[in-house]
Amino acid sequence: MTVRHPLDLPELRPLWSAVHDRLSTGRPVSRVRSGPLGDAGREALADLLGLDRLPDAEPTISLAGLDGAVLDACGRPVRDVVTAILGPIRDRAAERDRRTGQRDALWGWLAGHDVVTAQPALLEWVGHLRANGLVDGSPDRTRSLLTAALTVLAALPADGEPLPVLAARLLDGDSHALDDGTRLSGLVLRALAVLYDADLPDSAETRRVLWSRAGVADDQLSATVLAVGLRFDGEGPVARVSRICADAGHPVSLTLAQLRTPGDCTGPAGPVHITENPSVLALSLRRFGHHCPPLVCTSGWPNTAVIHLLRRLADDGASLRYHGDFDGEGIRIAAHVLAKTGAVPWRMAAADYRAAVSRVPLGPDPGRLTPAPWDRTLVGSMAELRTAVVEEVVADLLLDDLADHRHG
Repeated sequence: MTVRHPLDLPELRPLWSAVHDRLSTGRPVSRVRSGPLGDAGREALADLLGLDRLPDAEPTISLAGLDGAVLDACGRPVRDVVTAILGPIRDRAAERDRRTGQRDALWGWLAGHDVVTAQPALLEWVGHLRANGLVDGSPDRTRSLLTAALTVLAALPADGEPLPVLAARLLDGDSHALDDGTRLSGLVLRALAVLYDADLPDSAETRRVLWSRAGVADDQLSATVLAVGLRFDGEGPVARVSRICADAGHPVSLTLAQLRTPGDCTGPAGPVHITENPSVLALSLRRFGHHCPPLVCTSGWPNTAVIHLLRRLADDGASLRYHGDFDGEGIRIAAHVLAKTGAVPWRMAAADYRAAVSRVPLGPDPGRLTPAPWDRTLVGSMAELRTAVVEEVVADLLLDDLADHRHG
């Protein structure tokens, strides 16, 4: 049987509740205003405090005076009394500070995650998520959800897998984890929209298009990659067709289906250069013909076939070197290619940009700028000069570099 505290009187409950609540703020308390007291409560409070007249119905009481009266009445301080009557006293200020620290740690972790630092455009995604707050108010649940989103983003562009297959492979066998309407799907699609500088999809069709752009369920025949001077060793169909085209001074266009089943095929172990624009490939063939060194084109944002080929070349020992446009989107494409394939930048430093701008002093504005992970000063230079430089402007310099790696 629980023994009630001698001061746990129904008529004084409003007082003890007010004291408990004020002490639970975690801040210094000197006075407490009680909730409304009935006549019996006013009489009980007057007796406790030794007053010669009844207090108001909602009195403001000195906490020190109340503490002294309670000590006299039962030999325990008021903090012990309200704890015995109403339960433990909280420290809401410390709890708020702890929650703030947990939130700050969570967003710091996200902003510093390898997936985000490799493609700094995602910092915009981080900012949006932070502004919209935690999932269900819980740092732990939010971190778990974000970890799953980062796992998916790290695996994209996918290799043409259907969305349920991708989800099952990456997310503990849950083939529905990325279904339309799930929080996780929304997080990943928002990140992809930021990366590709696209509108946030607002229909099933636009969401499907964005997933497709990230290599999910790509058509194995329509996803192709263009290359010149690329000679695979081996007797498989990809090796043979690549050599025939390179030896004839022609480009080769390989489908994702071909790259997935190349047969006997080993890529070149030397440098392979990568450009963003097909026009650089055309200029290379015009200058070098069948002596053209290996050159792969992303044709803007790389599709699944491009990433598949570049990863295959890297696995076979090729050293990948990437060049793209000096504009906002070009920097994001470059960061994406470097992050997904292990390529290194090729003439993509701030000094290269400044030298290139001198060739086009009246070039177009570079648009939305996001940091370049390989050179922290590059975007600052672009923001200062506000001039975009497309690859064709520096094509002669790129071809001079390629001349050092000609075949035969």
